[in-house]
Amino acid sequence: MMAPRFGPSLRVAALQPSVSLTLDHLDCLDSLVACTRYCLQAVPSLRERNLKVIADSWSSNTEEILSASPDLVLASVPYRLASLAAILKCGVPVLTLAPHSLADVYQDIRLLGDILHAQDRAAAVVEEMMSVFASTQEAAATAEKRVVYCEEWGKPLIHSQTWVAELVSAAGGRFLGKPGSVTDADAVAARDPDVLVFAWCGAGDRVPLERVIEKRKWQLLRAVREGRVYCVPDEFLNTPAPNLLQGLRALAGVIHPEIFGSVPGVRSLQPDGLAAATSKLV
Repeated sequence: MMAPRFGPSLRVAALQPSVSLTLDHLDCLDSLVACTRYCLQAVPSLRERNLKVIADSWSSNTEEILSASPDLVLASVPYRLASLAAILKCGVPVLTLAPHSLADVYQDIRLLGDILHAQDRAAAVVEEMMSVFASTQEAAATAEKRVVYCEEWGKPLIHSQTWVAELVSAAGGRFLGKPGSVTDADAVAARDPDVLVFAWCGAGDRVPLERVIEKRKWQLLRAVREGRVYCVPDEFLNTPAPNLLQGLRALAGVIHPEIFGSVPGVRSLQPDGLAAATSKLV
């Protein structure tokens, strides 16, 4: 993809935290004139910049975007069709990113580097990501391929995206199901995965693990009995940006703690937490 040409004083509106996170890694935050409240959570240093806070790619409107007077709008998945139409109608150049795989994420980083005159920095970021993925994959190469269920949303149950499946593979696991597809509790239970990972979009690290397991009657699954139920912070897995390295470290730690050790910020549900409920079933 050929990058559009803009001057060095580009004014950017970022409509997803993945965009702001990428700009942060490219040392290009000075280009931002507007971002979402989720961007402020993902990149806390933005709170000191007095930026215009606007809605994201899911709920944007034309007037709000124009109020920031950007030269370029950077949007990314997920989209809602009505909001995407509003973004495209605002009369300002728009770049809509829709990555599916790690290769797409790398390409988007390089593209933003081209647009923001940070090609060398973008190349370095991608090189670092690829190096970490390769070293993680090598470390897990001879380990048992544990089956991992990764959930992006709980109502309905939705499998995590393709790039998460790639992270699971690099960390020495086997991704259960089809990335991004809808499933149900019985289908997951029938596969009896070794590890359960929950990273609900927009939920941070607040997935109610105990309530989820009890409501779905998953108390007797292998992962639950062996204490392999985890909540990984949303931004580690659901934002296609350089911080996917955090997601890789988190997944490596929960799939093969004997190799990679535990990871700060990842909550787990221990078997004792469900002892009473389980005893009623046996």
